[in-house]
Amino acid sequence: MKQITALTLAALMASTAAPALAQDKGDFLIGLGIGYVDPSEKSNTAAGRIDVDGNLRPTITVEYFIADRIGIELLAAWPFQHDVNLQGAGTVAEVKHLPPTLSLQYHFVNTSPVTPFIGAGINYTYFFDEDGTGALAGSKVDLDDSWGLALHAGIDYAINERSALRVDVRYIDIETDTKVDGVDIGKVKIDPWVFNLAYVMKF
Repeated sequence: MKQITALTLAALMASTAAPALAQDKGDFLIGLGIGYVDPSEKSNTAAGRIDVDGNLRPTITVEYFIADRIGIELLAAWPFQHDVNLQGAGTVAEVKHLPPTLSLQYHFVNTSPVTPFIGAGINYTYFFDEDGTGALAGSKVDLDDSWGLALHAGIDYAINERSALRVDVRYIDIETDTKVDGVDIGKVKIDPWVFNLAYVMKF
């Protein structure tokens, strides 16, 4: 009797579990979410030790599958805004940036609702609206755009055959040559971890 009850329970759980979010050649995935950029590095520059605060913004991803379980994904976001801090002087600049990232990704074969994936690609970071504040109020601050490697991993939890909740993390190599009033003070390393939560739809 106990065996029959256990088998019945197992069958019931299997029948109510969400199917895996299958990814086949030609499929599109669109993800709408929110991402937090958490800079992981501090930089020694001619002006002193610099670090950059984190920021939270809406994100969007579009992924096209060039083969079963293999996709090319583009990450975009609402512009992130960061405070730039100089050791001993507090916040000395504010800057915005756009970090479009193109990745090649592999989604593992899975029959459960949880499907992991990994990816790697390239990031281009465009800095703009750099403003000197505090000790650098009135100064011209300039951050060069950046190219770097991006690594990506996450999981999709299928809600149904066409949608899922996604939790993922990226590591992006971002460093920028920085000038204050035209004087080069060195490279500022940002190298952020990017944490993202999204609702993903398959088309």
